[in-house]
Amino acid sequence: MANSEFGYVRNFEQPDALSLSNWIVVRIDGRGFTKLCKKYDFAKPNDRRALDLMNAAASEVVKAFVDVVLAYGQSDEYSFIFHESAALFDRRSAKLATSIATAFTAEYCMQWSSFFPDQPLVRPWPTFDGRCVCYPKRKILRDYISWRQADCHINNLYNTTFWSMVLKGGMSPTEAEHALKGTVSANKNEILFSRFGINYNNEPLIYKKGTVIYRSYEGDAVTNGESGEARVADPTSKTQMEKERKRKLKAVIAVEHVNLIGEAFWEAHPYVLATKRK
Repeated sequence: MANSEFGYVRNFEQPDALSLSNWIVVRIDGRGFTKLCKKYDFAKPNDRRALDLMNAAASEVVKAFVDVVLAYGQSDEYSFIFHESAALFDRRSAKLATSIATAFTAEYCMQWSSFFPDQPLVRPWPTFDGRCVCYPKRKILRDYISWRQADCHINNLYNTTFWSMVLKGGMSPTEAEHALKGTVSANKNEILFSRFGINYNNEPLIYKKGTVIYRSYEGDAVTNGESGEARVADPTSKTQMEKERKRKLKAVIAVEHVNLIGEAFWEAHPYVLATKRK
């Protein structure tokens, strides 16, 4: 950047580098999506086209940002996870959040016609905002992912019951909301089965579990021979970092709807949240 008498204004910029050795989550959310759902008449309680569009956009973001080790999404939100050793944009919060949010927004708008061919996208365009949150331990990061998946289940069970009562049971939204006030999961499952013949256990996993996106390698990553714990390449070695980047570019982007609260997924793919070398 050229120096001039006006260069002093750079001093007003605030440093926003995120702490080292912390996992970074960039979480994006749709802005005004309640209005957007009404505008394009999304199906209730879930519109599979809208979810598939979210997943397609997220897959492209994961492809574009090789530092993203995993992404989890549900409804109109997605969480993109950067490894604790990630150095992209010098870990600057604003750069990470805006880069992910704008890339996702662009993909969402560009791919819209593939999922809604009979509903042209018009202004105001769908947009997503983003924020960065740091988690100092892998366990806390796992708890964050579990929190978002638990939220997916709770919201979907409520919405499935609510809209069944409205669309199939002939109740008004106000009546359905009042009837569900104070109910627990068992009550909602009973309402769905006894009144509408719906076994919630048989609902599609994409609605109940959300979507996880990660890189899948042939045979999966090799683990440490002594401890069995997966480890990533030495972040201080430029040669190893370049080899790792190329390996990620060749990986298959896997899109699945599975339980992330339990251990099965993480035991099957230990490299996803692998620890860095000491």
